[in-house]
Amino acid sequence: QVQVVESGGGLVQPGGSLRLSCVASESITRFYSMDWYRQAPGKQRKLIATITMTNYTTYDDAVLGRFTISKNTAQNTVYLQMNNLRPNDTAIYCCVTVTLELRPDYWGQGTQVTVST
Repeated sequence: QVQVVESGGGLVQPGGSLRLSCVASESITRFYSMDWYRQAPGKQRKLIATITMTNYTTYDDAVLGRFTISKNTAQNTVYLQMNNLRPNDTAIYCCVTVTLELRPDYWGQGTQVTVST
């Protein structure tokens, strides 16, 4: 059983930056990828960034060029650096482990990001 805990969210002004962290209770090297999702109020959860065990990264078009996903495997941690934040980035951000069979496995509780003046 892997526990995943996100942190780093908060209130930020448009144009500001935040770095989210996702810490797993066990080694993340066992997983095919670690993903970040977000869910805005009244919206469905959406995949926004992925980093594979080979460090290949992909991004949703809405965040491409502004967000960067990275990891520190020694610390069992995945990061999401968010720059030039916009009000429509407001959402609960969650990370999830993805199995070698390419299926989402363990979800974190999420961290709230609010972009507002």
